[in-house]
Parts: sequence; C-alpha cells; structure tokens
Amino acid sequence: MDAQIAVLAGDGIGPEVTAEAVRVLRAVAARFGHSFAFKNGLIGWAGVDGEGTALPKSTVELCRASKAILLGAVGLPERDGTLPPSQRPEVSALLQLRRGLFANLRPISLHPALAARCPLKPEVIGDGIDMLIVRELNGGLYYGLPKGRTGDRAVDTMAYSVPEIERIAVVAFDAALRRRKQVCSVDKANVLATSQLWREVVIGVSKRYPDVQLRHMYVDACAMQIVQNPRQFDVILTENTFGDILSDEAAVLTGSIGMLPSASLGEGATPLFEPVHGSAPDIAGQGIANPLGAILSAAALLRYALGLDPEATSVEEAVSRALSDGLRTADLALPGARRVSTREMGAAVVERLAG
Repeated sequence: MDAQIAVLAGDGIGPEVTAEAVRVLRAVAARFGHSFAFKNGLIGWAGVDGEGTALPKSTVELCRASKAILLGAVGLPERDGTLPPSQRPEVSALLQLRRGLFANLRPISLHPALAARCPLKPEVIGDGIDMLIVRELNGGLYYGLPKGRTGDRAVDTMAYSVPEIERIAVVAFDAALRRRKQVCSVDKANVLATSQLWREVVIGVSKRYPDVQLRHMYVDACAMQIVQNPRQFDVILTENTFGDILSDEAAVLTGSIGMLPSASLGEGATPLFEPVHGSAPDIAGQGIANPLGAILSAAALLRYALGLDPEATSVEEAVSRALSDGLRTADLALPGARRVSTREMGAAVVERLAG
C-alpha cells in the first residue's frame, strides 16, 4: 500500500514521541512491503513561531491531502496564557483539526507487566482491565453556541442533536460487537436536557443491536465505578466533556498516561491519531518521555485509516513484548526494571517487530 501520512509533531515532548512512532511505521512498511510517505507540518506553538498561527494554512492543506494525521502534542502552559483563550493552540489548532472527526476512540488496558504500576488493589484489577471509551468529539460544551464572556458572566452551551448522538452511538455499538458485546452509556439524564435526549436516542439505536447489552449510568457514578470496579466495563459511550474527563481518569489505571493512544474518526475528514498525554514541557528534550502512547496511536492509524489490521496487531504485540521483557521509561520505572530512554524504547519495539 502507498499512503501519505501528515506528521504534526507539535510542542514539548511531541517531536520526541512522534519520531519513535514514525520509526515504527517505517519498520512496518519495510516488513510488510508498504510505502509510506511522511510529510511534516507545523501545529501549536511550533506553528505560531514558524508561521504566526497555531494551525497554518499549509498544515490544513497537508492534512486534507493525506490518508491520516499523526499528531504529537500541542500547547505550552507557560506561553498559552499570553494569548486570548480563542487563540490558544488547544482551541485554535486542536479543536479546529478535530472538526468533522466526531468519534474519539480511547482504549484503556492494563498490561500484565504493569500491574504493579496500577494504583488499584490486585483483587480489584483481577485478571486485567480492558475497556474502550467512545467519546463524541464534535459537540457539547466545547463547540456549543453561544459561548463567551461578558463582564462578570461567562457562558458555555452544551448542545446535541439526534443525528449527532445516533452516529456516535452506532460507532460504540459496532465496536461492542467486536468485543464483549456490552455498552454502558454515560450521561446526566437526571439533570441535563441534552442527556435526556442522549439516553432516548441511544435506546433507539440499541434496538438495531439485539446482541449487545445496553445499560445507562450517570457520569458521577461512572467516575466512581471506574476506580471501584473497572472490570465491569467493555465499551463506555459518552459525550464530549464527560468523555474527556473519564478517559483521563481511566488513564491512571494503565500505569501511566503515557501508555494511551487515541483515534479520532469521521466521514469525509482525514482521521487523526495522537497519544492522550499532553506536551509535558517540563521533561521535553531530556529523552525520558514514554513513546508507547504515540506508537500505539500509530498502530491505530494502521488499523483505522489504512485498513491494515495484521500490521496494527504486530505493532501492539511488539509493544507488549517490550514491556514483558522488562523495559521501562521513566514514568513506568520500578525498582529492578530496565530503564530506557525514549529512543531506546522505540528501538526495542522496532527490534521486536522485526522478530
């Protein structure tokens, strides 16, 4: 397969972890006989410094011309405050890049070798944690209008329509069919009108999937259950803001937020793949960042953007072997572990991929 991939390394540790993900994709191409063309674009403060805007026109055009986007991270907290909120990279770049990509997939799994890094008791972890959070990405508070601030009053609007809810629900139920056939729809239907509509529409969609079990849970209860009994969850379906918060909470269960990939998908828009972690400028340039979230995002790119499922699985298995062999970046290190740098972890995955 021939494919052009837009690489937006971004800020902080973004360039470091993205470089390792690209290295793994090059190894996949060599092993399986594909041809991937990697084209670099600016985003975030790299874009502001290079072209005066967090999302340059050249980057937008590059993304439109590519099969997939591999993103590192955007934003630098010490500089973000110097710009009006609407011009900060997470708003003016990341949210704009996600427009049209309505489905955000965030897998949460605990590798057996990292069980000691999980803050939960062994009896709670049991035989493992494996859930998929399906987050609606184009609606809710982040995009709803009106929004803004006037004097001492600020407004954000949570808004959803039936078609928006239907399409993300279909994604969740389809995913459940490939997993354990359970969907937990998370809302706040006891308070919010949008959640009441959400619940009604999800129930309607569920009737198309008689083999999938549906249950509902309020978001505050779900937040509690994720840490009390995470093994109960298969697919969690929820709206934008709730999904953002719950997925970051669930990330703690994996041992480090540096482990988590994500895929943002839609119709007629270039899919976006990025690790869940932020730019972490405090450790940038030190060679200690965990590249596995970015590498697993590259695996998701192979699966969802290019339809290369065996290749994606080979990357995931290589990551698993590297962890089973005791390799740990700084965020994962425990006494007795073999501590490796960002580049060394990337090389270890490539080595096991070739094997």
